Amino acid sequence: MTQKHDIKTVVLKKKVEKEEASDIIEDKKTSIFKSVLKKPKKEEVHIDSFTLFYESMLMVSGKYVADYFRQAVHSISVDSNVQEVTLGGGTFPIKEKSGFKKAFVGSRGKNKINFPLEEHVFVEEEEELVFDHNGNKIKFPFKINSKTIENYPDQILTENSNNLRKPNITYESAISSLKESLKKPLESSIRKLNEEFTLKEITEVYVPVYEARLTGPKAKVGLIRLDAIRKKIL
Repeated sequence: MTQKHDIKTVVLKKKVEKEEASDIIEDKKTSIFKSVLKKPKKEEVHIDSFTLFYESMLMVSGKYVADYFRQAVHSISVDSNVQEVTLGGGTFPIKEKSGFKKAFVGSRGKNKINFPLEEHVFVEEEEELVFDHNGNKIKFPFKINSKTIENYPDQILTENSNNLRKPNITYESAISSLKESLKKPLESSIRKLNEEFTLKEITEVYVPVYEARLTGPKAKVGLIRLDAIRKKIL
């Protein structure tokens, strides 16, 4: 059974209006049809459609805490004339030196004693992952604050309902990736592992993107996508 999640929705404001976007695409339209030997003339490339889409990015954040016991060995240095140490009812001999080390440090070098013991380890990790429309992990390229987001996101999405691109990754897959990222590989010799994952937030961020479909020489078809926030050809 698929678990229901509370989803926060954010729509980013476009900074490029349609007329300016059209001029940018008109200026760049021949670039996608050029070859090493030839660049087509502007009149040879036709814009068949020009549409503003809202594409989703999925952000998931969470926290992982764990504690467990693991085997470890700690060393201490003792004087060269110490042969063993008694601790907690156990006797621990010095670590044998190699022949080379004995010759190098002589009788005045420090001796080492290894203590096999058990450590109680506590882990606490927090992280946020962002997935683009196609489900690839990315570094989020935008700022989210009161100046960059629409005040009425549901209204914007409703008005553009025919031009929405929902996430191609499921919430469960995104959460699973977050868990894997937070939970680092553990040592093989552990016991009494207690761990907990807490999902903090899932956010769908909708990014305005202008998309133009074009026809060039010899009926070749092309596509230009313009980031309506950064004024950048994608």
